[in-house]
Amino acid sequence: MILVGLTVVAQISYPLTAGGARDRITAAVVLLSAGAVLAHATAIRGIRYAGGFLVLVSGIGLLAEVIGTTTGLPFGCYAYASDRLGPAVLGVPLIVALAWTGGMYPVWVVAGMASRRTASRIALTASGAVGWDLFLDPQMVADGQWSWCDTDSGLPKLAQIPYTNYLGWFGVALVMAALLAVWEQAVPDPVRRMRGRVSELAVPVALFLWTWLGSALAHAAFLGLPSSAGYGLVGMGVLGVPLLAVLARARR
Repeated sequence: MILVGLTVVAQISYPLTAGGARDRITAAVVLLSAGAVLAHATAIRGIRYAGGFLVLVSGIGLLAEVIGTTTGLPFGCYAYASDRLGPAVLGVPLIVALAWTGGMYPVWVVAGMASRRTASRIALTASGAVGWDLFLDPQMVADGQWSWCDTDSGLPKLAQIPYTNYLGWFGVALVMAALLAVWEQAVPDPVRRMRGRVSELAVPVALFLWTWLGSALAHAAFLGLPSSAGYGLVGMGVLGVPLLAVLARARR
C-alpha cells in the first residue's frame, strides 16, 4: 500500500504544478501506479502472472497507440506532444504503455469482483476502461500532452475529444480483457475464490476508488474540468457502484 499512498500524493500535487514540474509529476504517477499494481499482482498471483499482465496490456496498448498515431485507427487522428514524457517509439512516449497497465489492472480486478462470468467481466472491463478515459483524455488534452485533429465531434461540452476515441478505447480494452481472460487460466484467481477476503484486493480496489472518486473531485474543484468530472463519475460508476455493493456485503 506504500506505492498506492505515494501515487495518491503525486496525484494530489498535480494541480499544484505546471510546465516541466507537472510533466515529471505525470511520469511519477504512471510509474508509481504501475509499480503498485505489478507488486500486487506478483504478491497475489506470482511474478509469471504479473509479467504476463504487463506484456499483454502494455504491449497491446503501445501497439494500439503506435497504429493510432500513424493511421488514425482505432481512436481517430491525434498526436503526442514532443519531448515531454521521456523516450518515445514512433512518436508514442514509452511511459504511455505503462499507463495502460497501471490503469487497467484495477479495472480488471474490480470487474472480476462485480461479475464471476468471463463474458460479462470482459464487457465490464472494456466499459470501465472507457470510464477511466473520460477522466484521462480531457485532463491530458487540457495539459497539452496530446491533441486531436477533430476538435468538434465529441460529447457535449467535451467536443475537443471525438467520439471515435471512446469507441477505440472500448475496442482495445475488449481485446485486452479477452486475452487476459485466457491468461487467467495460468494461475488461480483470488477474485473467483474470494469469500469475504476483500483485504487481499485492497491495492487495486483503493486505486480504483481513488481514480473514480478522486478524479471526479479533482476535475470539478481543482482542474476546471466539470464536464469530464461528471462524465467520468458516471462512466466509472458502471463498475464503481457494483464494487460498493460488494464491499458493503463483505463488511456485513
